[in-house]
Amino acid sequence: MGEKIKGIAIVPGSFDPITNGHIDIVRRAVQRYDKVYLAVMINSEKKYMFTLEQRRRIAEAAVADIEGVEVISSEGYLWKLARTLGACAIVKGVRNEVDREYELKMAEYNSAHNPEAQTVLLETAPELAHISSTLVRERLARGEDILGLLPEGAAREIEKIIGEMN
Repeated sequence: MGEKIKGIAIVPGSFDPITNGHIDIVRRAVQRYDKVYLAVMINSEKKYMFTLEQRRRIAEAAVADIEGVEVISSEGYLWKLARTLGACAIVKGVRNEVDREYELKMAEYNSAHNPEAQTVLLETAPELAHISSTLVRERLARGEDILGLLPEGAAREIEKIIGEMN
C-alpha cells in the first residue's frame, strides 16, 4: 500500500456479518492510516440477519487483535460521519466490477457532500474474493460451518448471539 499516510480512515459497511475479506481491508487500512474506524452502518435497502448492535459486537470480536482500529456504529450518512470524525479517507474493498461501479457512485455522492474525505478502493485479495456476508448468512441458515469465512472471534460471537436468540 505504500507509505503511511497521516490521518483518519473509515472502513464502512453493513458487516452482516463481517468476513475475512473485510478484515483484510481493515488490516491494509491500518498499515496506511494513523487511526482506522470500522463503521458498522445501516443501508436502508438491505434486510439484516443481525441487528446493528449484534453486528457491532461481531465486528469488535473480529478486530480485537488489530491495533489502531476502533469499531463504531452509525445510522446516519457516511459523509457526515467522515466529517464528524475528521476522516481524510473512506476505504472500501471491491471484489468485482459490480462492486466497483457501486462504490464509484457512492464515492461520487460522498465526495460531493464532503470533499475532505477521499474514497480509496482496494482490490480484494484473490483468495478472499469468493467470500461475502451473503455466503456466511446462507451457510448459517443451513446450519453449515462458517469457519474460514470470518475470524474465529467473530464466529464465536455469532454462536453466542444465536444462542441468545434461541
